[in-house]
Amino acid sequence: MLPMRNFLAAAATVLAFAFAAVGGAHAQAGVAEVETYFNSIRTLQARFVQSTPTGAVVQGTLYLRRPGRMRFEYDAPSQLKIVADGSQVTMWDPANRDFGQWPIGWTAASFLVKEPLQLSGDLTVESVQRQDGLLVLTLVQTRKPQEGKVIVRLSENPMQLRGWSILDNRGNRVNVTLTDVKVGTQLADSLFKYDGPDAGQILRGGNRN
Repeated sequence: MLPMRNFLAAAATVLAFAFAAVGGAHAQAGVAEVETYFNSIRTLQARFVQSTPTGAVVQGTLYLRRPGRMRFEYDAPSQLKIVADGSQVTMWDPANRDFGQWPIGWTAASFLVKEPLQLSGDLTVESVQRQDGLLVLTLVQTRKPQEGKVIVRLSENPMQLRGWSILDNRGNRVNVTLTDVKVGTQLADSLFKYDGPDAGQILRGGNRN
């Protein structure tokens, strides 16, 4: 099982890249269509499978509602969850006695606050390719391209987010694949509210969910 903060790096950060960074190379074929696709999304629900360099495979459900709301929930027996409620991101894992909260503006989830989504030039689309029926965008930080890459995968007909990979500067790779992607479904407000135990109980290891 990945520690909670590693999960944030491997999931929320990449989603931020996928939603907020594709605008740096509109001249490349397919990028404008990707931008239009993401800007059309109001809600998204999907199953995810994540694999890590250690060989671990975990899965769960992703929920998104723009602006500002997101939830990553692992399947049992894991208790790891990440929730953005519109103003802050909360991550907790009672089993590993881990808890953290940050303002959305301090995290990779800050892109969700913007409405409408404004694409920036902080990241660069290094390449756009078509592989195995998918549109594949490779993204790097414009000012620090050596620090790693994010590879976003989408189907084109119809366009749909299929997953992403993180490749860090040491060559480690985390892959996330989405299935059963549903856009435009009604998502309950309760999904985007903290529903774990008291933070003190988590950190002390008591009253686990």
